[in-house]
Amino acid sequence: MKRELVLASVMAALSLTPAHGAECKRVQFPDQVQVDGTNLTLNGLGLSRESVFRISVYVAALYVDQPSHEPRVILASNAPYELVLQFVRKVDAKDVRKRWEAGFARNFPEELPALRERISRLNGWVADMKPGQRMTFIRIPGTGIQFDVNGTVKGTIEGDDFATAFLEIWLGEAPSSPDVKAGLLGGACG
Repeated sequence: MKRELVLASVMAALSLTPAHGAECKRVQFPDQVQVDGTNLTLNGLGLSRESVFRISVYVAALYVDQPSHEPRVILASNAPYELVLQFVRKVDAKDVRKRWEAGFARNFPEELPALRERISRLNGWVADMKPGQRMTFIRIPGTGIQFDVNGTVKGTIEGDDFATAFLEIWLGEAPSSPDVKAGLLGGACG
């Protein structure tokens, strides 16, 4: 009887042990996720801060099939990826749209006309975000990028070109935040 109690206590303690993963700003992410039958590994976490006061806005997590510290390697891959933005403060939809528009314009000024209609469609799905809510972007090779808000799929924007262009907002030559880029590439978060 005593042996069964000890075994039960050990099993209960093991079930309470946190899952492996990474944490930034008290936001936890698992080491791996599965996308379209492919296991993806957490490449890194980045903390987005805004204004001169460096107010934390969201924690970004990037999952890829082959982790790398080189943005060009990740951007050139034809494999799935998952980008998760978990908000740590309230953000209006118009502010999210404005940041994405600026990111596309900085990284793809010549291609912007070809992307405009798809950017508008994506922007139409954006909602105000509250702390704890997540936006998830899943690249499905040959299809495009699927947009999900808090577990509800809003739709898919077609085109591998769009999926790559979207990720360049964070990993491109002119990222929206050098700190987020460094974190997503395996550097420190925050």
